[in-house]
This record gives sequence, structure tokens and C-alpha cells, in this order.
Amino acid sequence: MRIIAASNYEEMSARAAEIFVAQVTLKPDSVLGLATGSTPVGTYQRMAEAYRAGKVSFAACRTVNLDEYVGLGPGDSQSYHEFMWENLFSHIDVKPEHTNLPDGKNLDAVAECARYDALIAALGSIDLQILGIGHNGHIAFNEPSDHFVAGTHMVELDAQTIEANQRFFERREDVPTTAYTMGMAPILQARQVLLLVSGEAKAEILRRSLTGPITPEVPASILQLHPNLVVIADDAARKWLT
Repeated sequence: MRIIAASNYEEMSARAAEIFVAQVTLKPDSVLGLATGSTPVGTYQRMAEAYRAGKVSFAACRTVNLDEYVGLGPGDSQSYHEFMWENLFSHIDVKPEHTNLPDGKNLDAVAECARYDALIAALGSIDLQILGIGHNGHIAFNEPSDHFVAGTHMVELDAQTIEANQRFFERREDVPTTAYTMGMAPILQARQVLLLVSGEAKAEILRRSLTGPITPEVPASILQLHPNLVVIADDAARKWLT
């Protein structure tokens, strides 16, 4: 495990983007594991800046996203598909056919989870996987549980997760309560995992995840087992680690 100190969110984002640019420069056809939510937005903005400056091309990359709300998909403003196009894909030269997310509009959970697992397997190991962390320790939408789930699965979202996601919707009742999420196996099999953490509100769960027992009650704690985990955390998030 390597922890990179950043003074604030902006520095955290810049350092993370540098790692992505370096990865794609060294391996232009990298498989990039991507995340949604507010944490990676700054990173995506800087990746787009690097592309516009001619420092990197994503044309040969393939991407695989962690999750999608069940019931939402292309054309739905709050879907993760639209999030990715708004915040990254439309600002770089990635080919649309090289981008992959779970299909939230496929309500056959068994079929969709099997399809996504097969897709990930066909891509091979993810070269660089970016993660945020939820206030309850979730990574992707792997919520606190009594066991870890290896493959893609449909999950009932934790009340704390729904509360955190409400800021993206007009009303609480509009927030989806289920999602498809990548399981732990592809995350742990990624060649490098980049965990981004910002803000004092994440300090305690970051401490528990990195220094506490490995338990499905704190899903992110499983990252302690990853041989190439890089954590970029700002000063506020590292409150209990310094």
C-alpha cells in the first residue's frame, strides 16, 4: 500500500490524473476501471485537459465502469451512463464502442450480471481501477454485509448510500434503491487500484478501511489485500492517519 498526501481535493485530483496519463502513455490500449460520484470528477476534468493539450490519447483504451442504477440507462439524466459522458467520455477521444457499463434497463438481474461478468473477463484484467469510498465503507456499490461478493450482482442500496446520493436528485423518493455493481473479484484482480478520498467526513471510514480488520462490514477493508493499492487522500481525510 502506498499513501500519497494531497493538501486538498484539487491536488488529489491532479495527482490521480497524472497516474492515469502515465498508465495510458505506457500502455495505450489500457483497460481503465472507472467510477462515478463526486470524488472522481476533478480527476476526469484533468484527464480531459491532458487530452486537449495533446499529452495523451485514449483512442485505444477500453473502459469498464463499476456500477449503474437498476432502471436507469442512456437518456436518463441521473444514470451513470450519462454521468460518464457528461464528465469524461465526451471530452476525450475514447471510442463509444470501447466504453462499458452495466445495463440498468435490463431488469433480468441474472442475465445482466452474467453478461457483465463475461464482458469483464473478455477484457482481461483491469490495468488501473479508480475507486471512491462511501461513508459506510462501500466501494462500487458493494455495501456492508456479512460476506463479500465476487461477481457482478444486484444490490439493495444502504439507507446511508441513498441519503448521500439524494443530492443528485430532486426528491429522495426519486433516488433508485437498487443497482448493479461489479463485485470484489475484478477489483482485486486489477493490476493497480487507485483509491481517492477527500474531506474530513471520510477520515474515520478511511482509517477503519486501511488499519482495521478485513471484514465485509467495511467493504473497503478488503483493499488491504491488494498488492498494488495507491491511496491519494487530502489532509482532511488523513486526519486519523497522521
